[in-house]
Amino acid sequence: MRSLLAAAGLVFASFSVLAQPGTLERLKTLQADPVALKAAVEAGRKASFFCANCHGETGISKMPEVPNLAGQNPSYLLEQIRKFGSGERKDQFMEGLIKVLKDEERVQIALFFASQGAARSKADAGQVARGKELFAKLCTRCHGDGAHGNDQYPRLAGQNLVYLQTSITRYRDGTGVRNNQLMSIATATLKNDDIVAIGNYLTQLP
Repeated sequence: MRSLLAAAGLVFASFSVLAQPGTLERLKTLQADPVALKAAVEAGRKASFFCANCHGETGISKMPEVPNLAGQNPSYLLEQIRKFGSGERKDQFMEGLIKVLKDEERVQIALFFASQGAARSKADAGQVARGKELFAKLCTRCHGDGAHGNDQYPRLAGQNLVYLQTSITRYRDGTGVRNNQLMSIATATLKNDDIVAIGNYLTQLP
C-alpha cells in the first residue's frame, strides 16, 4: 500500500511529453479496429492481474486513499505507465512491476482500464454546489467541464473522495512526492473547507 500511496499523484499529473511514439501509435491502431480493440482489452484484463490488490479488478479501488483507474483516458494511462517504467515517477514497487511488462502489455492494460465504467460515489450534498463553483473557477480549463480529462489531464469525476482531498492538499502545501506548477497555482488559495467541497463535487460526478 505504501508504494501505491507514493503513486498518488496519478490522476492530477499533467505531462509535456506523450508516451513513447511506438506504443502510442500502437494504441491508436488498436482503437481504430473494433475486433483488435476487444482482444486487446481482454488481454489487458489478464495482464493487469497484479493491479487488482490496490486498484481493484476493474480499476475501481476499494481503498479510499488509492486512485481509481477505470475510465481514464488510455493515452494518459499509457504515459503514466511509461513514466514508472523509466523511473521518471519514483516508486520502487511500481517501477519493478512496470519494468517486467512488454510494450504490448502496457498498451493492453491502458486500454483495459480505460474501457471500464468509471466509479461514482456518494457525497455530502451540502458541499456539492460550493465545490462545483470552485471547480468551474479553477479547474475546468485543464480537466474539462465534466472533469473527464483528456490525453494530457486526468479524469477526476468519480474519483475516491479521500484520495482527492489528500492530493489537492498536497499540491496546495507542496508536500507531495510530485509537484506541478499549474496545480500549485490553482490550489494556492484554497482553504481546507474548499478542498472538502471540491472533493465532494468531483466524487459524485458520472
